[in-house]
Amino acid sequence: MVTFEGRFTDVAELRIAVVVARFNDLVTSRLLSGCLDCLGRHGIDTSAGSDQLDVAWVPGSFEIPLVTQRLAASGRYQVVITLGAVIRGDTPHFDVVVSEVSKGVASVSRATGVPVIFGVLTTDTMQQALERAGIKSNLGWSYGLQALEMGSLMASIPALG
Repeated sequence: MVTFEGRFTDVAELRIAVVVARFNDLVTSRLLSGCLDCLGRHGIDTSAGSDQLDVAWVPGSFEIPLVTQRLAASGRYQVVITLGAVIRGDTPHFDVVVSEVSKGVASVSRATGVPVIFGVLTTDTMQQALERAGIKSNLGWSYGLQALEMGSLMASIPALG
């Protein structure tokens, strides 16, 4: 029996892209801050000009899958993290955006073989979103950890063929 597990150490060869939605940036900028803090504390160079990390800002969560697809297909990154916040309103717009961004992100991961971390908050209120972005805990940190684990895990599994 072989057991494959991701690790949070050997990150020297890991290249990560983060796609962040500007819409609800009060929330998404906090998620990004938590994510970068986690990555930096685990050895990823998060400084300006880093060869390990790139950040792409998109207008809103609906645009995340397209830019994620471009980055994942580039062959430059071992993991892509998506960060967004879709907050329920009085119209069905929430359901449409949540459905499309989640399906789009999952599709990118399957099509490219590059792990895509789904860090798009889907909440009923702004208060709930803020709680998940730092008031109570910052899920951006968790998304960073997931990226490190998945990047390491994928590198440890032999390629088919």
